[in-house]
Amino acid sequence: MSVAASLDGCIDDTSATRLVLSDEDDFDRVDAERAAADAILVGAGTIRADNPRLLVRSAARREARVAAGRSASPVKVTFTRTGSLDPSSNFFTTGDVEKLVYAPDSVVAELSASLGPAATVVGVSGLSSLLEDLHSRGVGRLMVEGGGHIHTQFLAADVVDEIHLVYAPFFVGEAEAPRFVHPAVFPQSPARPMTLSEVRRIGDLVLLKYLVGRHG
Repeated sequence: MSVAASLDGCIDDTSATRLVLSDEDDFDRVDAERAAADAILVGAGTIRADNPRLLVRSAARREARVAAGRSASPVKVTFTRTGSLDPSSNFFTTGDVEKLVYAPDSVVAELSASLGPAATVVGVSGLSSLLEDLHSRGVGRLMVEGGGHIHTQFLAADVVDEIHLVYAPFFVGEAEAPRFVHPAVFPQSPARPMTLSEVRRIGDLVLLKYLVGRHG
């Protein structure tokens, strides 16, 4: 799980433009993590709000992946409960990589018709079946990039091995700003803390790497 947040835990603000929380050195670090992943997952809300490309930026890293018999960038993955996705989004139109969309069975037919050849739509009953399907497709390392509802689901389900959390040196201070996580029952608690495996200064940012729960 890769997250950048303000000091008060916000991953964006409420303005119409995306809040930049990282610097170029941190973007390069994230790019290296993407290059090491088999797939990258974001929620449908992140696609609608941020229109991310989710591609490896470094030509050298793309070339290294291709030389190893992999696609230039990882498989793109999203999950939607409603099927509200625009096939012209960057998620679908950029990168010669597989795009997987997971959704409840009730919206699969309509979503498949809407997206056409832009993605493979797979019906799932929940997070466990989504992860099982990814595993069957050869995904061993999944990078989860948000947003807050996705972070919350994965952490509450105790299926995260690592959290890479970068803090930006400012406060957002907006009550309605999107948060890293939402209220939930988390296995990670004072009685079952995570293990801090790395602290790194990146300019005025700080990276904390945690091994999570039983995975630590």
